[in-house]
Amino acid sequence: MSLSSAGNATRTIAVALHGIEPATFERCAVIRDWLDDHGIHRVTLLVIPTRDLHPVGERAPEMVEWLSERRRAGDSIAQHGFQHVCSRRTGTRHEMLALAQGHRALGEFVGLDSLETRAAVNAGWRVLKLAGIEPDGFVAPAYAYTAALRQTLGERFRWWASLLRVHRVGVPVASAAREPLLPAWSLVAGGPFSRALSPPLVRLGSMLPTTNLRLDLHPADLLHVRRMLALEWVLQRAQGRSPVTYAQLAGV
Repeated sequence: MSLSSAGNATRTIAVALHGIEPATFERCAVIRDWLDDHGIHRVTLLVIPTRDLHPVGERAPEMVEWLSERRRAGDSIAQHGFQHVCSRRTGTRHEMLALAQGHRALGEFVGLDSLETRAAVNAGWRVLKLAGIEPDGFVAPAYAYTAALRQTLGERFRWWASLLRVHRVGVPVASAAREPLLPAWSLVAGGPFSRALSPPLVRLGSMLPTTNLRLDLHPADLLHVRRMLALEWVLQRAQGRSPVTYAQLAGV
């Protein structure tokens, strides 16, 4: 039974660090040390296998070594898409408008057929496996899942995370939907309106009387004082919660 199941009274906090790749590695390492300073000794690390089609093992061996050290220390590693961006040239009018506005991460797998989806997921998995950092779970960029993607995940991973829940592979989505909601609170990087609202929303989410608290962090958070102050407030309030990984939430 997962930690998020009813009947388990342990109060937990599950922090996921998104967008780990060579270009963001230094910021991610700083954030990870900062989390350790706040008693968050277990984190789920979301690694992009081939940003700009450069395998992480060849481009950043020091990052691979760091990830291996973090896994030995108790962190969980998840595959975060393939390139993390959408490279399609065709799609619906809405999708093309989103791409034109620069939202390239809003659906890396949206519009791909089953074969294309499987090829992208498996290629990313092989890149991480060859680098010595085989992931145990999967998180789609922007939490954008398709039926083909969900079907493919069962071939390689033990768990996957959506915006509202952490799923154990093999458990039907319909059954998981009966579990309590477990939303991921994040300091979104949208327009001015969302940037203004996200810090108070994250604070509000951390105050809800829930057993499990999910918190999403991104490398860009380190560059914004208001975001870091909001995260500092949440982590101070979360003292006493046990830090867990997504794998632990999924019960694997």
